[in-house]
Amino acid sequence: MTAAGSSEFVYVTYIRTTPERLWSALTEADFMRQYWFGMHIESDWKAGSPWRLLFTDGRVADSGEVLESDPPRRLVLRWQHRLRPELEAEGPARCEIEIEPVGDAVKLAIVHTMDRPRSGLIGAVGDGWPKILSNLKSLLEAGRVALDTKL
Repeated sequence: MTAAGSSEFVYVTYIRTTPERLWSALTEADFMRQYWFGMHIESDWKAGSPWRLLFTDGRVADSGEVLESDPPRRLVLRWQHRLRPELEAEGPARCEIEIEPVGDAVKLAIVHTMDRPRSGLIGAVGDGWPKILSNLKSLLEAGRVALDTKL
C-alpha cells in the first residue's frame, strides 16, 4: 500500500530455482544481458556502493546506490533514471527486491516506489519489469528467454 502522494509498482512471481541461483542471475552482468535485452548492471552489490544500468553501447539508463544487500535474500536500490529528462527530474525512486524460498521454487517480489503521485518513472518501470522478469523466469526454468524484442 502506498502513502498518499506516492506511486508504487509491485511484481511478484515464483520461479523454479534456488535463492542462490536467482541472486546470481540478478547480480551477474553476463547472465543479466541474456534476459535484460542486452543491458546489464555494473556494481559490486555492497551497501553504499554505486550501481548503473548500461545499454550495449555504454549509455547509462539508470543509476543509483545500493542501500541494502543481504545475499541471497534482499537487495534495496536507490534508483535514478538518466535518459529521459522528465523522468530524471522526478528524482530517485526506491527498488526493493525480496527473494524467499517456497518449496522447490523461489518467490521473487519487486516493489518499486517513489514519493510523488502519478510518477512517470513508476509508470515506465511498470512497463519494463514484467518483460524483464518474464525473460528471467523463462531463462532460469527453460534455458531461453520469452521475449526477444526490446523494452
